[in-house]
This record gives sequence, C-alpha cells and structure tokens, in this order.
Amino acid sequence: MFRDYTPSASPSRAASQNPEPMPDAPQPAPAPHKKSAGRDLGAAIGVGVGLGVVIVASLFIVKAVFVGVIAVAVVVGLWELTKRLEERKGIKAPLVPLAVGGAAMVVAGYVRGAEGAWVAMALTALAALVWRMTEPPEGYLKDVTAGLFAAFYVPFLATFVSMMLTAADGPQRVLTFLLLTVVSDTGAYAVGWRFGKHKLAPRISPGKTREGLVGAVTFAMVAGALCMQFLIDGGSWWQGLLLGLAVAASATLGDLGESMIKRDLGIKDMGTLLPGHGGIMDRLDSLLPTAPVVWLLFVVFVGAG
Repeated sequence: MFRDYTPSASPSRAASQNPEPMPDAPQPAPAPHKKSAGRDLGAAIGVGVGLGVVIVASLFIVKAVFVGVIAVAVVVGLWELTKRLEERKGIKAPLVPLAVGGAAMVVAGYVRGAEGAWVAMALTALAALVWRMTEPPEGYLKDVTAGLFAAFYVPFLATFVSMMLTAADGPQRVLTFLLLTVVSDTGAYAVGWRFGKHKLAPRISPGKTREGLVGAVTFAMVAGALCMQFLIDGGSWWQGLLLGLAVAASATLGDLGESMIKRDLGIKDMGTLLPGHGGIMDRLDSLLPTAPVVWLLFVVFVGAG
C-alpha cells in the first residue's frame, strides 16, 4: 500500500535511487505511422492480373466469348447484391428472373443494340413482378422495387459494354473503356494515398480525397488522349481528354454510389469471391455507370461503328 519512510536514508542516496530526468535529455521519437491499403495487396494484384488476362484473351480472340464473360459477371453480381439485401434488410428480390433476364439483356444488346436491350429490360421487369406473385403479398412492393433497381443497376448498365463491342473496332473500344476506368481508380488511389488531406465525401467514403480526385482526372485524361489517338479508328487526342475527364467523373460517382449502398447495408464488401478485392460488385462499382458514358461519347466522337 504505502512505502515506509526510513529517516536514516540520506538525501544523496535517495537521489541516486530515484534520479530526476535531465531536462535537456533527448526523448525517443514516436514510431512513424505507416499508411495501409487495408487489403492484401499481393492477392489483389494476382487476382487483378488473372482477370486482366481472361478479359483481354476473350476480348480479342472471339467477341462472343467476351459477351459470355460479361453475362457471367452480371449473374454473379446480381447474386451478391440480392444476397446482401436479404441478409441485411430482409428484402427478397427475385433472383431467378433477374439472372435469366440480365444475361438475356447483355446478349440482346450485342445482337440487337439499344432496342434489344430495352426490350429485354422491360421483359425482365415484368418477369420479376410476376415471379414475386407466387409468394405472400407482405413485402411485395419493396421486393419488386429492389428487383427493378437491381435489373437496371447491374445488367442494363453492363449492356452498354456489349453494345460497344459491336463496332468494327469494338475490342479496342472496350479495352479503352476498361483501361481508362482502371487508370482513373489507380490515379485516385495513388495520389490520394500519398498526398490526400482534404476529404471528398467523408460521410459516404472517408478514404476518398479531393487530391485523389485530381489524380483520377489527370491520369484518366492522359490515358484517354493516348487511347483515342492510337487505338480508336478516327479518334483524336483532344477527344481523349474529354473522354478521360468524363470517365474520372462517372467512375468516382459510381464508387461513391456503391459506398452509399454498402453503408446503408452496414457492410464493407459485397462479397468475398475475389481475394484482395471483395466481390464482383466491388469491382463493377466504377465500371457500370461508366459504360453508358463511354458508349455515348464514342458514338458522338467517331460514330457507332
């Protein structure tokens, strides 16, 4: 409890047993705080390279195979989204008609263009409404509303990728779309990680910064100028600058949009299928809203092909 005081102890001895720290003595510096990416970087790079090989190989060998890759990604993305909605909110969006209709949407966009995509979207929505009628009416409205949202958000937006592919230089257009989106995300991450100080949207995605957005715009505009000049038939570098700016904006908004969804659901990732990345939907968040923007700008700049 308390120490006994011994009168016989001299002051000098007490001082030697409990020395006072020297005022000018150097203090140890605190250990530097290292920034962390928050994911397994090695796994993320390995998975990213593997996906890139599959995508590029299917894109330039047989177009129809790449359409199949899009359809598979759409079905898996729908499964992840509907699964999380059911787990976290009790919303049972009808997966079967969404998956079948979503794959049909992607194929219809490739075979019949925008008209085919709209017809497939309408039929998918109708199928979702009817499918849900086989269950009790409680929750019908929220279930079918979530189903219609999922049909538009995942397969319908992905259909614009298959429509890009129909042009004579379709593989180059799709490759440009993918490169610019990846470069935008990479620029945002690299610049934000190194220089980011001012939050872009702290209530939605605390990790995003204004400096990162500048990096996304800069990287995407440079890549866009190069791609339009050297990959796209009839393209010009100045068109690539505008394309890169649009991609950076839409990719950032898409990322923030899915962050909003995940915050509402109270989750970090939509899935665990891709080590170091999360789920398929965690990789499609920037790509999906960017696809119609890029498709439209290609049509305006160089035509439908």
